[in-house]
Amino acid sequence: MPVTSIRDQLKKLVELQNIDLEIYGFKRELREKPLLLEDLRNKYEFSKQGLKKLEEKLKSIQVDRKSKELELQSKEELIVKSNMQLFSLKTNKEYQAKLLEMENIKADKSLIEEQILQSYDESDAAVSTIEKEKQIVAAAEKRYLEQKKEVEDSVKGIEEQIKQLDLKRRQITPEVEKAHLSRYEKILENKDGLALVPVKSGSCGGCFMHVPQQVISDIKMHERLVFCEMCARIIYLEDDL
Repeated sequence: MPVTSIRDQLKKLVELQNIDLEIYGFKRELREKPLLLEDLRNKYEFSKQGLKKLEEKLKSIQVDRKSKELELQSKEELIVKSNMQLFSLKTNKEYQAKLLEMENIKADKSLIEEQILQSYDESDAAVSTIEKEKQIVAAAEKRYLEQKKEVEDSVKGIEEQIKQLDLKRRQITPEVEKAHLSRYEKILENKDGLALVPVKSGSCGGCFMHVPQQVISDIKMHERLVFCEMCARIIYLEDDL
């Protein structure tokens, strides 16, 4: 059965408020955890993007080199073909022109060979950078998974604490009159977990506005629950309970 006097009702509501402050605090933490996890995941994904770009660069180098190797092969085939054509030429002019054409092809071939060698150097450098980046990403992944587990364990711990607080809460609520409990819980929801506050130094402990002396006198009479005229929270005097 609910206790009957306003003083005793207030005592029970104070107990509830202390529990609810913890519950609301834990629930705020739970709302923040997914954001924290998202931030950790984004940092890890960002580190992977760097590795992906390096791997794409290496692939581009390799594709470009393959293209140049095919081009080199084509130049070599042209040189062989031109050599064979030399024997079928009838005039010195045609012969000299073919030799000049072959020199140009050989110059192009030499340039392509240079580019291919440079490509191998670039490829080796890219592979070395990728190996180092893989180590960085592996460390980032390990750190992310460790932090992820810490957050998930923390969530489980918080959920267990909320469960225990809910049990304590359910032991108290039957002792509060339904009308008072209903009013308290509506304020609790509207005021983000703070429905009941003490008056300190003549001010409301919720909105910090001045509480008139007449209202303080009403609190001391313990005839009914008294509400702050500004924030509508239930107010009480700590020394009066």
